[in-house]
Amino acid sequence: MNSEFANDRADRLIPRAMASGEGRLEPADAPISFSRSQLQRLIEEGGVTVDGKSIESKTKLRGGSRVIIEFPAPKPLALTPENRALEILFEDEQILVLNKPPGLTVHPSATQTQGTLVHALLHHVKDLSGIGGVLRPGIVHRIDKDTSGALVITKTDLAHRHLVEAFSRHNIERAYWALCYAAPRQLEGTVDTLIGRNPKDRKKMSTQVKAGRRAVTHYRLIDVYKDSKANPFASWMEARLETGRTHQVRVHLTALGCSLLGDPTYGTPTQKQAKWISLPPEVQSAVTALPGQALHARVLGFDHPITGKRLRFEAAPPSEFKTLLEALAPYGTTEPRL
Repeated sequence: MNSEFANDRADRLIPRAMASGEGRLEPADAPISFSRSQLQRLIEEGGVTVDGKSIESKTKLRGGSRVIIEFPAPKPLALTPENRALEILFEDEQILVLNKPPGLTVHPSATQTQGTLVHALLHHVKDLSGIGGVLRPGIVHRIDKDTSGALVITKTDLAHRHLVEAFSRHNIERAYWALCYAAPRQLEGTVDTLIGRNPKDRKKMSTQVKAGRRAVTHYRLIDVYKDSKANPFASWMEARLETGRTHQVRVHLTALGCSLLGDPTYGTPTQKQAKWISLPPEVQSAVTALPGQALHARVLGFDHPITGKRLRFEAAPPSEFKTLLEALAPYGTTEPRL
């Protein structure tokens, strides 16, 4: 390891060195990038040595050190496949792109051991990449349970590694459609903040934090919906992600004063609040019928992890989203393009 990557904690320094191309990968298909938490777990399990000795995450490294990382073989899956219809947008031997419906959790957790997208994928696909672990096979990225739209799944470990690298380098096109309360002051703009756990509610994320991860969202206004006095009560926006943090679109649009219609977590009004009362009755009914927030991953674009060919997909929104757009349409200026 060169001296420029020395004198820092091992769990911070090693990912930076790997991302820069420092060092040699053995075997050739070893992961080309990994998260700090993954590295910390490897260190705790004794899978990382420096000059032949085990280390701790906080160990500071010196220039010239020889770092060896042993990646364990993927653990066998212990999940039962479930027969569920999937809307497949693209599939080959390496990857699968699908349009996830709202209300479907992407992967199992300690509190949900069945009924997830992963269970359905195991019925449809013979093999999924194992790097994500026992509960997250094939999962490179995820979208919230009640968010719908385009999602890429990996079938092989090599495809998984390459796509993880693409996501870490922000070489992925991700555009969301969002139906929101009110409207932003500008037709387009960028929200660039830190995002971290809300100190008052650990289930929420917040921009009002002293420490967190940088999050960048570019937005543009597609349409504004106004009442008879020309007061905006809702808007249709496109949000493009430069980064991909937990709840990023929901938190950033809420920070703009435009929380998502139907969002059960951020800025949800009671029926007595002004922004709910401002909605026409037919719009209120359409919002009430939503399974959650009115957020749809419309566009997903990336280089194929093996062939390098640029791929781009547009996922049609679910029926509940379409119904809400149709209810809003008479109050706007743009015909819904679905």
